[in-house]
Amino acid sequence: MLLVFNIRNFIFLTLAQNKLTILGCGSALPTKQHFPSSQLLEMRGKQYLIDCGEGTQIRMRQMQLRTLRLGHIFISHLHGDHCFGTIGLITSFAMLNRTADLHIHAPAPFEQLMKPLIDFHCHEMPFKVIFHHFDTKTYSLIHSDHSVDVYSLPLNHKVPCAGFLFVEKPKDRHLLPDMLAFYKIPVSQFLKIKQGSDFTSEDGKIIENQLLTKPPAPPVRFAYCADTAYQKKLVELVQGVDLLYHEATFADQDKSRATLTCHSTAGQAATIALQANVKQLIIGHYSARYNSKSELLAQAQAVFANTILGEDMKIYEF
Repeated sequence: MLLVFNIRNFIFLTLAQNKLTILGCGSALPTKQHFPSSQLLEMRGKQYLIDCGEGTQIRMRQMQLRTLRLGHIFISHLHGDHCFGTIGLITSFAMLNRTADLHIHAPAPFEQLMKPLIDFHCHEMPFKVIFHHFDTKTYSLIHSDHSVDVYSLPLNHKVPCAGFLFVEKPKDRHLLPDMLAFYKIPVSQFLKIKQGSDFTSEDGKIIENQLLTKPPAPPVRFAYCADTAYQKKLVELVQGVDLLYHEATFADQDKSRATLTCHSTAGQAATIALQANVKQLIIGHYSARYNSKSELLAQAQAVFANTILGEDMKIYEF
């Protein structure tokens, strides 16, 4: 019994939990319902902040979020509703005596804008802010760690803008508790077995890995498409993702306004999701002109049924 208990605890502790916390999903003008854009993505035990609009740290405080595992911020473009909260967040981190370096991935001009503010307000902070520039016009790998690869997604907006594709690194194989107990496999060997090794018993008998494990689930993928006009080339780039967040600033009847401002309608966001065969779509970045989002949801669901509304301070597991 003790062996089985340890096995099941080991499996439970090593399971990856993926969740998206929307801190703000409004557009340029904040409303009572929605703060500007910001999301906290958690994959494989790490946290990634996507955009950092005004009020991001307030939402974090309201939700009592712990950000000890937050090491990277990804800024899609330099409109204020996607980046004005960055200096405030950095300042608070300094006041909280954060020591881990903070990496910011953004279009090149963002460093020029932030450096004077950091030097003035945070010149004695106990950690470094390290900027990484990326080209908003290309689909390319912009970050890689033990948990995920992150790719830039070229978008069509009034200023250089990119979305982000987070691709989970391949998982280890799943242990079979009953078989591990049957062959009396010591706990010390679990990690090697998860990584594909066979087990050799004390008498030299080889227990093949396929008897002790089963294949892992496919890597999870999340795509974030911030401010953008409808563009069909996104379909190939986000094909089959588990979760797609796509802006839906306007209702379908305001398509001309969407085109003029380089934004998308709810129906256009859903069209991308349908053609890309994604598993689930979250819409957001709502214009302040809409008091109710039910019409936007209905228009999106008419095209792609598995659409849900993005809501501030809501957590989505996937």
